[in-house]
Amino acid sequence: MINSIFVNLPVKSLKASVDFFAALGFKFNPQFTDETSTCMLVGDNIYVMLLEHEKFQGFISKPIAPSSSNEAILAFGLDSADEVREMTSKAFELGARKLNEPQDLGFMFSWGFEDLDGHLWDLFWMNSEHVE
Repeated sequence: MINSIFVNLPVKSLKASVDFFAALGFKFNPQFTDETSTCMLVGDNIYVMLLEHEKFQGFISKPIAPSSSNEAILAFGLDSADEVREMTSKAFELGARKLNEPQDLGFMFSWGFEDLDGHLWDLFWMNSEHVE
């Protein structure tokens, strides 16, 4: 069974991305950081590798998708609807674009943003008692 996830994302400027995500409260592992990449700690056994385009391109044979297209939405659960509101609002203050309007279903609240490189982040809170 899978016991951890490392999501690799291409970024135009490592410094701009680190500044953006650090302001949102994320930490980074210096052991997996150099001038062109870093390992962002997202949760227990959840990591996002931010790699400048040239380094990211070294792992693939296809071109990096332009920011005008999307292949995935990164969805991350938070501990409360207020945390979702706070982080998403802060992302907007830091230059993120709105992915969608806030959605409150009672048992779940979600709201998303597009980061500086066009990656889609959907943050949500779900009442664990509602899930079977």
